[in-house]
Amino acid sequence: MRRKRVSLGAAALGAMLLIGVYVMPSAAQTPPPPIATEFLTARAVFPDDVDLKIKIKHGHGTNVVDVEDPSRTVVARFTVQPGARFPWHTHAGPVVVNIVEGELIYIEAEGCLEHPYAAGTAFVDPGNHVHSAFNPGDAPTVFVATFFGAPASGPLVIPAEPANC
Repeated sequence: MRRKRVSLGAAALGAMLLIGVYVMPSAAQTPPPPIATEFLTARAVFPDDVDLKIKIKHGHGTNVVDVEDPSRTVVARFTVQPGARFPWHTHAGPVVVNIVEGELIYIEAEGCLEHPYAAGTAFVDPGNHVHSAFNPGDAPTVFVATFFGAPASGPLVIPAEPANC
C-alpha cells in the first residue's frame, strides 16, 4: 500500500513538473508585435542599367508605373497579427507583394477602395501612392514584399496623411 502511494505521489509530482515546465512559461511569454518585419535581404543595387515599367490593369483603368532608377531593392517578410493595420503611408518606388498565409486588405486612399488578397495571390503597389492595409482574419497574415527604388538607407515606409476612409 505504501509503495502504491509513493508511486502515485511520484507520478503526481512528475505531472506537476511537466505542467510547470511546458505550460507556465508559455503564459509568461510576451505576445508578438502587431506587425513584425524580417528583412530577407540587405539593400542591393543592380550592377546593370535597369529601367522598370509595370502596367497595372484593374476595374478603373490602367496605371503605368515607369521607374527610371529601380536600382536599389530589398526584400522583407511581414507578419501581421489579426486586426493589425498599417498606418497610412507610401513608398519611394513600386512594391511587389506576395501573400503567403492569411488575407490582407489593401486600401487605396484615393477613393477608399479596398482590395482583398488571399494566400497564393500577389499584387503591385505602384509606389508614391498613399495606402494602408490590414489583416481582417483571426490568424496571422504573412506576406513577402520586394521594394524597388528603395532609399539607400532609412525607412522603406513614408508616412502620409490619413485618408477619410
